[in-house]
Amino acid sequence: MTVLNGASGVAGETTSPADAATPPGGASAEPRGVSRRRVFAAAGVLAVALLAAVVLLPPLIAGAALLVLALLVLLRRVVFAWSTAIVLLAGVIMFVPARRYAIPIPLPFQLEPYRLVLIIVLVALLVALLTQPDFRWRPVAFGVPIAILLVTVAVSFVVNGMELANAGLVETAIGGMTQLLLMLSVFYAFRQLLRGERDVMLLVTFLTWAGVVVSFFAVIERVSRTNVFLMLGNVLPLTLLREGGDVSRAGVARAFGSAQHPIALAVALCLLIPLAVYLAKYAGWPSNAINRRLVYAGAVVMLFGGVLAAISRTAVVVLGVMFLVTLVFHPRVAGILFALAFPMVLLAAVVVPKVFDKMVLSFLDVDSLVASQYTSAGMGGAGRLADLEPALREVAQRPFFGSGFGSRIVIGDEANAFILDNQFLGTLMETGALGAIGLAVFLLVPPIMLLRFAFAQAAERRHAALALTIAIAISGYIAAIFFYDAFGFFQTFFILCMLLAAGAWLLTEAPRRAAAEPSDAGEVGSEAGTAAGPAAPADAVGVTR
Repeated sequence: MTVLNGASGVAGETTSPADAATPPGGASAEPRGVSRRRVFAAAGVLAVALLAAVVLLPPLIAGAALLVLALLVLLRRVVFAWSTAIVLLAGVIMFVPARRYAIPIPLPFQLEPYRLVLIIVLVALLVALLTQPDFRWRPVAFGVPIAILLVTVAVSFVVNGMELANAGLVETAIGGMTQLLLMLSVFYAFRQLLRGERDVMLLVTFLTWAGVVVSFFAVIERVSRTNVFLMLGNVLPLTLLREGGDVSRAGVARAFGSAQHPIALAVALCLLIPLAVYLAKYAGWPSNAINRRLVYAGAVVMLFGGVLAAISRTAVVVLGVMFLVTLVFHPRVAGILFALAFPMVLLAAVVVPKVFDKMVLSFLDVDSLVASQYTSAGMGGAGRLADLEPALREVAQRPFFGSGFGSRIVIGDEANAFILDNQFLGTLMETGALGAIGLAVFLLVPPIMLLRFAFAQAAERRHAALALTIAIAISGYIAAIFFYDAFGFFQTFFILCMLLAAGAWLLTEAPRRAAAEPSDAGEVGSEAGTAAGPAAPADAVGVTR
């Protein structure tokens, strides 16, 4: 019995030589002695768990624990599969609000659900890498940009170490760096979990429909002022750390959903819209092309409804940037997208006029928009432009290495800085120009690599389309970092990590065509065009590079 069973291949999926070398039957092909030792080891673990439950737990809880244990044994082939780990980790990220819940275990820190699941997955991956010869490390493609980001953070910490120590912020800085490493480990976990094309499609499909579910309940929250994601403690063994906030814009309530803030919710759902558009062409279900496009057109509408429920102008910027990227690389597809989206925008203006006015029409009143960003200068919750001048004055004092990573505390009793709502500016203040360069490399290099892959003649069309889709989504995330503290909102950052993991699989393991056909030269292909529009006809989306 292995730690986790790999999923079997599907049509069109390729596997590495190491995976192909695995004989059918998995554990049954191992030497009989090894298999027998594993059976005895498993029996010993079960016996210890049984005795511990009987001795240490109350009868009712012990019975429930034993029932769960029995179900795990019966369903072990499903539960202990890598595909299950993909769904479980992505599900916790999408449905359990970060910083809201903790596992009720007495520890010196709050053990949030995503941390527990992530650690379990990382340990399982490590054990598999050490014990299973056919389970090998997958190349990550984006290791250099990530390393550059981490090096700039470390340099800033070292250079400012004395000042951080004098201010009593060393522990805070180390905690911040540890948290950053934990967040980036989500990318590495998903990259190692994505071992074939079926895994990639599973992740993309699950993310899309999870976003649809979140959007649906966000709309319910917008109407009823009830957030179902803060009721998970009623059905799961979770402790609610803090109640939901009450954020409104011009008297209109904004939805949080499963995110930490309405802005974060809106950005997360915007990033998933390109995935739904891609799946309108390439999803395995529905099998009928027309039905598939109708289903995923409905998914796009639902995601758009969730964005409206959050009432965030940042979402308008994100959608605009993603549309511009599509316009640059596929102008005809951008035109089709515009034609499809325009009626939806008009419908939103009629159905929710107040929301539409605050999100979209406010951009037309430039003077009022700029004035709103200069409000409450020097105070918490100040406008973004009001924060700009004092922030740049601080940057001028330490232009190269900043004040030290983790030196700015913006919430809590120990707060010593103001909230910027600008990840780039915050990075510039903490880590200086060096850190800003590291952040730029981390965010810009992956989409550039994916765009090159998308237009490579050797790329399969469906893979080129997915690469373009991910690049478009990442461009939206890049636009958003100038309007909120992106790294402080974990759900959107983890979605970015999952997109990067899928992109890394494309760059390193996706099969290449032996030779491009003359008619395909310089094109992403007709299927690739649908990465920017759900109902684009096949003859209207092939665009010459």
